[in-house]
Amino acid sequence: MPMAHILIHSLEDSIVLLPFLFGTYLVIEILETAAGEHAKKLISGAGRGSVAVGAALGIVPQCGFSAVAAGFYSKEIIGAGALLAVFMSTSDEMLPVFIAAKVPLHTMLEILGAKFVMAVISGALAGPVLDRVCVRRPAKPFHSEEAGCRGEQGHGHDHGEKGCGCSNRHHGVIIDAAAHTVKVFIFIFAVTLILNVIIHTVGQDALGSILGDIPVLGELLAGLIGLIPNCAASVIISQLYLDGVIGAGAMMSGLLVSAGAGVLVLFEENRSPKSNVLILAVLYGLGVAWGILIEISGIVF
Repeated sequence: MPMAHILIHSLEDSIVLLPFLFGTYLVIEILETAAGEHAKKLISGAGRGSVAVGAALGIVPQCGFSAVAAGFYSKEIIGAGALLAVFMSTSDEMLPVFIAAKVPLHTMLEILGAKFVMAVISGALAGPVLDRVCVRRPAKPFHSEEAGCRGEQGHGHDHGEKGCGCSNRHHGVIIDAAAHTVKVFIFIFAVTLILNVIIHTVGQDALGSILGDIPVLGELLAGLIGLIPNCAASVIISQLYLDGVIGAGAMMSGLLVSAGAGVLVLFEENRSPKSNVLILAVLYGLGVAWGILIEISGIVF
């Protein structure tokens, strides 16, 4: 297959997603504008229930809440359990990509529900241990708006004069949604093109067997991709799953680890590198462990 044909085929596969992506992001922008600050106050005031509240808020598409949670954690407003719960339930770009690909609603709900349950269990079990081991050093005065701005700036958003996507929006929800749509479309097109080139060169069956036949390899690699601290990670993992290159276990490992810009905010705000690395290691280990469990259990979505 000539390269020009692969390029055109990849563009055709990607461009049909544009209207669905824009519609999804328009709804998300409207919801974030209307309820963003209320959600931030909810997690900061949840007390012992912050693990469940954090897991529920993390399901909302994009990584805004993971960035806010990282800021709250660094100021000791929430514990490590709530932070892990938000990180592991964060959907980032998975939901918009699935909606654009017309994945059945019940499938998306099953995946989000599984992520929520795993996030709550992981946060409840690992949180107390991490709270005893990790040291959090004093940092700059924290405002929830500041963490959200930093999170979205690290995520690659460009809202307002300071690259902030919080209360000082200058562009409006339509332009913001359009900008986000174009950005994610570029990621999807790039991933689709690379996958088509690899599949043409190696063969989809051979590629699938490499990741599927070697135990644990798919989960380990997907988890490493999930550690990429921007929306590219969730786009790549979602697209690999939709194209049948990875299975449910590897997909879940990658998405559980994919906390978006929250990881960047954690390393910036929390002035204890050892604690940050430990949290990241636990996040990766739990994500891979859950993915392996799904794979050996034969669970499919």
